[in-house]
Amino acid sequence: MHLDASTFERILTHALGAGDYADAFLERKMTRSFRLQDGKVHEAGVSCVSGVGIRVISGERSGYAYSDDLSEEALLRAARTAALIARDGAARTRVTSLQAETEAPDSIYGAAAPALLKAESSTYVDLISRADVAARSCDPRVKAVNVFLSDEVQDVTIATSEGRYVHDRRPLVTLAIQVIAVGASRGSGMNGDGGRTSIDFFTQRTPEEIARESARIALVNCDAVDAPAGEMEVVVGAGSGGVLLHEAVGHGLEGDFNRQGTSLYSGRVGERVASELVTIYDDGNLHAERGSIAIDDEGTPGQHKVLVENGILCGYMHDRLNAGLMGVVSTGSGRRQSFRTLPIPRMCNTYMPNGTSTYDEIIGSVKRGVFASSFAGGQVEISKGDFVFMLAEGYLIEDGKLTAPIRNATLVGNGPDVMTRVALVGNDCRFAGRTYTCGKNGQHVPVGVGMPTVKIAGVTVGGSSLGG
Repeated sequence: MHLDASTFERILTHALGAGDYADAFLERKMTRSFRLQDGKVHEAGVSCVSGVGIRVISGERSGYAYSDDLSEEALLRAARTAALIARDGAARTRVTSLQAETEAPDSIYGAAAPALLKAESSTYVDLISRADVAARSCDPRVKAVNVFLSDEVQDVTIATSEGRYVHDRRPLVTLAIQVIAVGASRGSGMNGDGGRTSIDFFTQRTPEEIARESARIALVNCDAVDAPAGEMEVVVGAGSGGVLLHEAVGHGLEGDFNRQGTSLYSGRVGERVASELVTIYDDGNLHAERGSIAIDDEGTPGQHKVLVENGILCGYMHDRLNAGLMGVVSTGSGRRQSFRTLPIPRMCNTYMPNGTSTYDEIIGSVKRGVFASSFAGGQVEISKGDFVFMLAEGYLIEDGKLTAPIRNATLVGNGPDVMTRVALVGNDCRFAGRTYTCGKNGQHVPVGVGMPTVKIAGVTVGGSSLGG
């Protein structure tokens, strides 16, 4: 069902009776997903989601209601509910007539809209089956392969009481492969790719390539030794090492935490917060990256944001509400999981650009330390910046060379403190495979992470080996 401009205007008029601003977010999302386990397709399905979320802002108050019934009666009822929640008794202005509906520019998406979700089911089954065969053929020690493939299109239309009326069609494909291998010990490996493109992407980045990388990591971990423990130099690998940047620093630069004063970065714009070698960007405009958005979920164009430049904090990531309350403008960072949830400040694609050192120079500069090639997960306390991350793949560095792979390794530290200890930044920046999803306030959205190889002068490594 399509909602025309006059319907949106009636909805917004009902909503604005109690607020300074109102918007309506119409979402239609179709997803096809397939899961392979033990050499068999265990799950295959199609899901369709549609509904409208209506928000009213009155000062610092927000009212929100949603409906998956798209009849005008149900939507007007939701608008009145949102208005009732936000009501403060003040007189309001009228809704500005909606402009002609515009299409968000789709140049950041790597596929033409008409080609989306047109593949036969056999195409998807073939892709995941090929991944399984490729992983198992790598080595007899490969004992289990799990493959997940999804292909989705999200159509959103956003109308606001200020007259904005815009539509965006967002593709997203994901292929993730987990491999379990058993040798001297049990090893696990995970790899994946995809992005804001079509299923045709996997004719370029093949499932065989992704599967072999997953198997390689699992086999490396089969032969791993116990990780050392103590503070030492750590080199974080290019690409997926960006997860550390995203979690340990990125969340602390989101506008709501800073408006509320709960981030260590609150009130510090213009101050030095990192080594002069550190620059951090968040970008919604990168071609085909997983976190890219032509517009955010409030209708604001996706943007390139300079968060930290040469160690100096330049600004935060804002949605409309927090930007208004802080006296700045939105940075196109208002994102939501679905029409059922409010937009909040979120990252898009967070990364550190190139430095000047080579990978060999960085590894060669370490007498004894750890190379954190990739991470398996972790947690961060936003108010303090303290983090714990588990390594998915790591190695000892001894006398400037990578030696034994290590297992059961964690990095423990404080995000702002670690950023002051960045000693070398590589010239090999790249983005990780496009499979990352970020959670915040119970909402999950696709994001991108990236960085070059980075040397940190001192980080606490948690491990079971105490040898010197």
